[in-house]
Amino acid sequence: MFLSRRMPQIARMAGQTSRGFHATAMAALQKGQDVPAVTVREGSPSDQFDLQDMTKEGTHIIVGVPGAFSPTCSAGHIPGYIELMPKFKERGVKAVWVVTVNDTFVTNAWAESLEVPVDEVRMISDFAGEFSLAFGTLFDASAFFGNHRSSRYAAVVMDGKVVEVFEEPDKTGLNVSKAENVLKSLG
Repeated sequence: MFLSRRMPQIARMAGQTSRGFHATAMAALQKGQDVPAVTVREGSPSDQFDLQDMTKEGTHIIVGVPGAFSPTCSAGHIPGYIELMPKFKERGVKAVWVVTVNDTFVTNAWAESLEVPVDEVRMISDFAGEFSLAFGTLFDASAFFGNHRSSRYAAVVMDGKVVEVFEEPDKTGLNVSKAENVLKSLG
């Protein structure tokens, strides 16, 4: 009985899954915009800082991911940045900031599982999605992740301003925002 009532909803979800899921961002990440002055967390819920302050000098890369521990994020996207970090540093990048709408306990466990080099690739908790909303990358992923999440993107930031944008058109795939593409843009 329960299954027969739920079958239309399950069929709709299966159809969405076969096409890949897509959603529209609430705003748009663009070249020239400032990194928003929004509090994010790293390490523990009480370790809070403003990412705008951290990126106001020098070259930084902000990488958005839909979710810690998701297969694409863990197997391809973030390992690419970890592997290429020495080359990014050669090109003057101070840090890579990985932003995800997850809590600090999840981001810490994820960083540990990926063996992230501390102080070079920083795993940032956008706990309530406020940074992603202000940055123009928050989208409704409730059908798959249970809530709003960050789209998959990379943004090159120089002195607090976005100078290059690599956002996945479907918000979740991995093509445009690969570390290799970002590295090429840095010369």
